[in-house]
Amino acid sequence: MKAIFDDRQWKHQPRHFMANGKTLPNPEQAERIARLLAGAAAAGCTVAAPQDAGLGPIAALHSPEYLVFLQTIHSRWQRIEGAGDEVIPNIHPINRSDSYPKSAVGQAGYHQADTACPIAAGTWEAAYWSAQSAITGADLLLAGEKSAYVLSRPPGHHAFGDMAGGFCFLNNAAIAAERLRVQGLRPAILDVDVHHGNGTQGIFYRRKDVLTVSIHADPERFYPFFWGQAHERGAGEGLGYNLNLPLARGTADEAYLQTLAVALQRIKAFGADVVVVALGLDAFIGDPFKGLAITEAGFGRIAAAIAALGVPCLFVQEGGYLCDELAANLTAVLRGFEEAAA
Repeated sequence: MKAIFDDRQWKHQPRHFMANGKTLPNPEQAERIARLLAGAAAAGCTVAAPQDAGLGPIAALHSPEYLVFLQTIHSRWQRIEGAGDEVIPNIHPINRSDSYPKSAVGQAGYHQADTACPIAAGTWEAAYWSAQSAITGADLLLAGEKSAYVLSRPPGHHAFGDMAGGFCFLNNAAIAAERLRVQGLRPAILDVDVHHGNGTQGIFYRRKDVLTVSIHADPERFYPFFWGQAHERGAGEGLGYNLNLPLARGTADEAYLQTLAVALQRIKAFGADVVVVALGLDAFIGDPFKGLAITEAGFGRIAAAIAALGVPCLFVQEGGYLCDELAANLTAVLRGFEEAAA
């Protein structure tokens, strides 16, 4: 399997993360790259750099207003007297129809959903090349590859069309799916991250041309809290094209695989001829977020079940945080898929 990654993705070096009223070290550390590259190498992947497809495929889903914000906000922020090194909002609009301020502080509150997506000097460049990696991964499938792995970092599935959140800035999996769709394919996005893919859901919620499915820890008491319940099925033309499968905290391999069977049944019913897997390895039993309890062997079984769909598959990296088993969990996914697809 080919893997895609660009060295400029190292440039995002977030320092801060606020949780439960405390400022903590940000869990989305660049060290994740080294461990994920090791996991991909152990699975036999060859790593290549992405091509630059420009802003067009990104702007197909993210508003130009938001893209200008991402490109300029850090330099504008530094002109604020006494400002910190990272852009972190301290105020948010009550709703998305409120006024759009000229202030950098106000725009940060408008475009950043939470305090978990600090923007520093290298954030835009890293996010841009993370998205380009996903676009190149999609192009590999369009060129005839049956599978590919994209080391998208920073991740993307909490990013809406005009809002960052949860370590995410550009929605890499959504951008890849749209790239596949405009070339005539019928993509489904299967999100297996421990957190609900709220940004992905938001982007496609009123559309019927991309199916979105998310298996995640129940958001009643888990991030992202406000999205991810089973009753969220889509709206307008998209009604019935979004499937959320929330799981109780601590759900382990067997129950997870039963739920995955429901997800795969829906993907088959959609008639998908390509699947983009938003690959969160943070469902692992030893992940720092401790939402679900998937084992290394369980990841291999999950990937094998996805391979049984018999359609091309693009794995786009989402979560999975620093623990000793991170590399091995990725290896289990990629090997599990390739062995089942052989």
